Amino acid sequence: MRDLIDSTREHMQKTLAVLDKEYIAVRAGRANPNILDRVQVDYYGALTPINQMAAVSVPEARMLQIQPWDISTIKSIEKAILSSDLGLNPQNDGKVIRLAFPPLTEERRKQLVKDIHKLAEDAKVAIRNIRRETVENFKAQQKKHEITEDDLKDAEKQTQDITDKFCKDIDSKYKDKEKEIMEI
Repeated sequence: MRDLIDSTREHMQKTLAVLDKEYIAVRAGRANPNILDRVQVDYYGALTPINQMAAVSVPEARMLQIQPWDISTIKSIEKAILSSDLGLNPQNDGKVIRLAFPPLTEERRKQLVKDIHKLAEDAKVAIRNIRRETVENFKAQQKKHEITEDDLKDAEKQTQDITDKFCKDIDSKYKDKEKEIMEI
């Protein structure tokens, strides 16, 4: 029984980690090298993340600078950024690419808040699905007389407590990200 509870906690923790990754990639007006994590460049026939092909730095609060290790890849990196959904226009001077982050409009901020809210809701759905699977496993064990009815009730309560904790964590992360987006 303890193994299944621990496994449930671990799965929920992974869901929270995925949400964290998604939130890091949301552009909140400040330059953040992590927004490039999902941009893949065609590098000699293999899709390669930018951070494996170039040094990414933040010279100013609203600017990223990408300096490729192989200058011949600069056009490929620029093309990958343009075709991504980042909405940024790279400025290429032949040696480095600069990405300027324009200030967010009120409309864009509201859209970002909607987007992060959807990500939070999706994470909660995933958490609840993990809870449902765990409870179904416990019910199956009880049906096979591997655990008692009291054990089942206890396991359901522990699973619900874990679920509530992770849902509160998701709400907290959402509120923090919303505050970050709306304050900039």
